[in-house]
Amino acid sequence: MQVRDVMSCEVQATTPHATLREAAELMKKLDVGPLPVCDDNRLVGMITDRDITVRAVAEGQDCYEGKVRDVMSMDVACCHEEDDITVATRLMQEKQVRRLPVLDRDQRLVGIVSLGDVALNTGDSKASTQTLQAVSEPNR
Repeated sequence: MQVRDVMSCEVQATTPHATLREAAELMKKLDVGPLPVCDDNRLVGMITDRDITVRAVAEGQDCYEGKVRDVMSMDVACCHEEDDITVATRLMQEKQVRRLPVLDRDQRLVGIVSLGDVALNTGDSKASTQTLQAVSEPNR
């Protein structure tokens, strides 16, 4: 089974130039914690609600002036839509993440695959359980 078979295709992203407030508003609207950060549909990072809270607010950045690029993570684990789902679950385990951005052959963002997608759509409860355990372990 390929990642494209289980991923969520309706993914919205923010830009590096967006303000922290704009990113937070989009997170609220979508009811999500992480947002991909794209420049011309190319993945350049991820920003989470925790990034905004811990990296920005706790350090005194103004949410109206601070930019996504200032607090986003740039080293983002991702997979490709034609990858086997085992590639995605292995990456989730290694990087201890519950979601991976999915890229096409042109390196453009086309979706997100989550641990929930794997659990609900693959029928492989063993892989889901192993991935959840690895993701939930204390940082290595």
